[in-house]
Amino acid sequence: MRSTKTLAVVSGAGALAFALLLSGCSTTGAGSATTSKNGAAQVKVTLTSDGGTDACKLDATTAAAGPVTFTVANESSTAITEIELLSDQKIIGEKENLAPGLTPSRLTLTLGGGTYQVYCPGAEKELQDFTVTGKAAASPTGSISSILQKGTDGYRDYVAGVLADMTTAVGSLQTAVDAGDVAGAQRAYALARPFYEKVESDVDGFLLPGADPTSNAGNLDYLVDMRASNLDPAVGWSGFHAIERDLWTTGITDQTKKYAADLVTNVAQLAKLAKGIDYKPEDLANGAAGLLEEVQSGKITGEEELYSHTDISDFAANVEGAQQAFAYLQPGLAKIDAGLTKQVSAQFDKVNAALDAYRDPSVPGGYRIYTDEVRAADAANLSRIVQSLQTPLSKIAEKVATA
Repeated sequence: MRSTKTLAVVSGAGALAFALLLSGCSTTGAGSATTSKNGAAQVKVTLTSDGGTDACKLDATTAAAGPVTFTVANESSTAITEIELLSDQKIIGEKENLAPGLTPSRLTLTLGGGTYQVYCPGAEKELQDFTVTGKAAASPTGSISSILQKGTDGYRDYVAGVLADMTTAVGSLQTAVDAGDVAGAQRAYALARPFYEKVESDVDGFLLPGADPTSNAGNLDYLVDMRASNLDPAVGWSGFHAIERDLWTTGITDQTKKYAADLVTNVAQLAKLAKGIDYKPEDLANGAAGLLEEVQSGKITGEEELYSHTDISDFAANVEGAQQAFAYLQPGLAKIDAGLTKQVSAQFDKVNAALDAYRDPSVPGGYRIYTDEVRAADAANLSRIVQSLQTPLSKIAEKVATA
């Protein structure tokens, strides 16, 4: 997730963006991965915090092609809550919600030879090359339409993974709210929000079973993500921003606890319904453009996170989601219009580089608070940078739909 992070968005993309961060995670003493009896290479990833410096340490930076298991242990870092493995701008595996002291989490992936990146958002050094030796993964073959379809299938799995992680994250938010822990709930809120922002354009049309499609009472997008600016008096407050308002204004009440419980229920329902999505290539392209429109209409204005002011984290998540959609289309799109593909990729790099200037791992969500002063000074420039990406990106849907 390049949310407090992006990605690769890598997103959830971007060789130049990677180069800017290529100092990587700490790798002192790292070498080749050992191989277990079952043939899987073993890589240990340790997350630590020492004197205010958060580190992501790998005990190996190379492995042989085949199954590779990353075992991630968060010993003491509150700034690092996830890791991702990136390849050609795509998040091909990630582990989220890595709280200090929890049982180590395992991620096993079958990797072909080549260079990957391990991304540890929130670490002092966030990105690092990971080399797999041996036979390289095969490049996509077949017709353009079959390559695009393979991309849409991969993106569907990406969306399902994001929603699964969001389900876990809102569960952590509910736990903190139920405990009356305002500071803990604020941190959990900032960690949970980006998941929805990555995939919102893909899941904003779902209704509760049997719901009236003309009423917000059964509209899952409203129930999860309504804001003060689009409050429906007939339905009332609900979802993330109802909780946000309480956490940053009134404090936790019994009503806040109900909001949190309802959010957990609605997110679980959303994740269930989204499993049936059957994407077309143009859906990915239109969704990516829609996420950037979200940036322009809500994040840059400061309207989205009215109380917490964690808008830049949301901004980064929208960009990550858009970048992941593009990355899954990229192999097919490169065969249709190589020039447009390179242009969009370069513009993603510029947007990510601009966002990197706002990183602050000490802040929940991983980015600076979007104060009135920051907005007044920077909003116009950020808007121009996003627009320079949005314009070429908007051309992709027609290209892939008519391939």
